[in-house]
Formats: sequence, structure tokens, C-alpha cells
Amino acid sequence: MTNEELWQAALASIQLQISRANFATWFKNTSIVSQKDGEIVVSVPNGFSREWLQNKYNRLVSHAIHDLTKGVREIRYEVERSSASSSRSDQGANGRSEQAAGEAQLTLADFRISKSTNLNPRYSLDNFVVGPFNELAHAASMAIIKNPGQVYNPLFVYGGVGLGKTHLLQAVGNAISSEMPDKKIRYVSSERFTSSVVAAIRNKTMEQLRSLYREIDVLVMDDVQFFAGKEKTQEELFHTFNTLYERGKQIIFSSDRPPKAIPALEERLRSRFEGGMIADVGVPDFETRLAILKTKAQELGVSPSEETLGYIASHIQRNVRELEGALNRILAFQRLNGEEPSFTEARTLLRTVIQNHGRQANPQKIIRAVAEFYDIKEKELITASRKKEVVKPRQIAMYLLREELKSSYPFIGERFGGKDHTTAMYACQRVAQELLASEFLVDEMSLIRQRIYGN
Repeated sequence: MTNEELWQAALASIQLQISRANFATWFKNTSIVSQKDGEIVVSVPNGFSREWLQNKYNRLVSHAIHDLTKGVREIRYEVERSSASSSRSDQGANGRSEQAAGEAQLTLADFRISKSTNLNPRYSLDNFVVGPFNELAHAASMAIIKNPGQVYNPLFVYGGVGLGKTHLLQAVGNAISSEMPDKKIRYVSSERFTSSVVAAIRNKTMEQLRSLYREIDVLVMDDVQFFAGKEKTQEELFHTFNTLYERGKQIIFSSDRPPKAIPALEERLRSRFEGGMIADVGVPDFETRLAILKTKAQELGVSPSEETLGYIASHIQRNVRELEGALNRILAFQRLNGEEPSFTEARTLLRTVIQNHGRQANPQKIIRAVAEFYDIKEKELITASRKKEVVKPRQIAMYLLREELKSSYPFIGERFGGKDHTTAMYACQRVAQELLASEFLVDEMSLIRQRIYGN
């Protein structure tokens, strides 16, 4: 197996286990540049990527590679040194040049984000499957594309994780950009907007930030439920919303819940969210899941049997992203073996995906995930240790029990060595405050959640 083939197969496995955003951020422009005497050298674009891969993703990379080849003792990460290595890196991350063009959706070519809009060109309405579960949101989106700012303003799309909200929002932005290239379009996540507000306050550049957002023609904002309790961010969004709305500019939001169900949201902002069209995205039925699988399979250049597609559609019911992840496993098998798997082989390949589907968090899983992430013992986490390296992870574990399981403060305190409920309250408040000020902690929290729900 060549360096490129090994790395592409490893990427296919890694992509199933982390979020799309983290995959794009940390594995873009990477490649295996050498494998000799049990040592594999991975080229990375900069020192920050090298540090992150070594400290946070090395175990994931090691498992992926060891599943594919034997005799690997060490994996090292080196910053690329020349334009030649950069060229090799692009090739390693983007797939098999012209021959692999039909399979590009699996690789990092999908994540070339437009700097001017923040939109990912991979998301389009051509590959967005419409069914009863999302037809209202789709119809509203089509109307907006024809006449942005004049109908359904704002558009508020809500639904569960992995059901295609981000795909739809970015596809709308891409469609408007294509039809009306003079329009200033900006896609931003709630976390990014919050971080920008915090940075602007710290650097005394709030006026520049306001000018940036208030000159936009189409503002697309994802996951606004995370604004709950962030008063300064809500205030800035409120004034930005008013300015854009008064100028007839299009505003599109997404959330995992309707506006009225977002806690700690200012009433004036809630009323703005509810002032236009609210459209939900539900869980696709079997026929729609099968249609999604066939569309994705065509994009990836694979053609599993109807039996295999039916098996996937029957067992993965609540998450479109997981459907695509299952197909990525089929593609990885095809690349390694030169042929598509039989139904029996496909069932074996998908066993882990199917078994993991629908797993829920519980206190033990949260504590274990935090301990593993910070490389400390679970016992240390739940006892009275005051070591500096233990205090922060313990507070994060308490916060996650509160946020993910809605556990009471007395329950959390009891779980962590019989501590008083005020200790749990303080920990949760402290972590919530740090999340507002630290993008790094936001990234860490995302990785921990992936461990919780992926194990």
C-alpha cells in the first residue's frame, strides 16, 4: 500500500469519529511522507497543527493506521518544509488526483472554505435530498434564493443534530452567491460570533466588528441556541439584526430547538427570531433515508447493493451524517481491496457504526471521557485531589453532567466525592464563563463530547 493510499484509508476512518469541522481544521493539508523501519512521518502545514495532532489526535491516528497495516511502532508529525512538500500534502489530503475526482467528497477537498463568505462549496441544493421531514424548510429556502430579504425574513430553521440544517443553510448561501455575486454573504457559527465579540471587547475593536457584520447582505448564523445566557453577545446580535432587517438584508438562523425553547434568551431577541418563518427539520423516513444514501453513494463513487443500502437505512434512523459515515466505510473498503464489499462484508464493516448508533451519555461515560482526554485517572477526578492538572478537568466533568444530563447540583456534588452542591454550582458557572472567553476550551469541549457519544 502506498503512502497516499494508507493515509486516505486512515482519513476515511478518522472522519467517522470526529466532527466535520475538526476534521477540516486539523487534517487539512496533511499526508504521509515516509514509512520506514516501523516509523511513519506525517507532514502537517504548521506547528500548531503538529502540536494538536500529537497531543489530542495521536491515539486516534494510531488506531486508524494500525487497523490498516502492521509493524508501525511510531508516528511522527513534521511541519512541511518546502513548496514540494506542500504539493505532496495537498495531494495526500485531497485524494487521488484526476482518477479520484469522482470520490473527492470523502477527502479534504470538500473543506476548501471561501474566505470571503465562510461557505463550504461542497454544500449545494443539488445534493440536498428533500422529503416530508424537511420540505417546508427547503421551500422557504428556495423562495429566499429568488428574492433575498423580501420573503421569510428572518428564516429560522431548527432540528436535531445531523439532520442537514448546516447543509441547507450553506447551500442557500452558495446559491445566492452564484446567482447574485455582488451580494456580501457571511456564514458564521454562534461560537465564532461569540468569540469575535469577546475579542472585540478585549481589543477595543467593537466598532470594526459592528461594521463588518452590518454591511452584510445575507447573514447566515448556525446553532444560535448557544447564545443562551451570553448577554453581551445577545445584545450585539440584537442590534446587528435590527440594522440588517431595516435595510432589507436577509437573515437566516439555525438551532437545535425552536426559539421559545432556548433558555436564558432575551425576550427581545426571541421575538426577532420568531418574527419571520420558523421551519423544522425532522427525522427522515425510511424512503428518504434510502434516497439520501443513493445520492451520497453516487457522489462518493460507490454502488453498494440494494440489500446493503436497505440495511444501513433500517439501522441508522435519526442522523443523516451517520448515513454518510457508513458509506465512507464502504468506500474505504473499496479503495483498499479494489472491489465493493459483499452484503456479509458490509455488515461486518458497519458493525461498530450500528452498535454505537443511539448510545446515550451517562455519568460514568462523561467521567471516563474527561479523564481519558486529560490523561488522568478517573479516581483522581472524583476524589478531593487539589492538583492543578485535576481541578480543571473535574470542573469540566461537573459542567458536562449538568449540561448533557441535566443532573441536579446535589447529585453532581455527591458523584464527585460527596462535595457540597455549591461546589458543583461554582464549577459549572466557572466553566460557562471560560467558554465565552476561550476558543481553545470550546474546541476541547467539542472533542470531549465526541468521546462521550462516540464510545
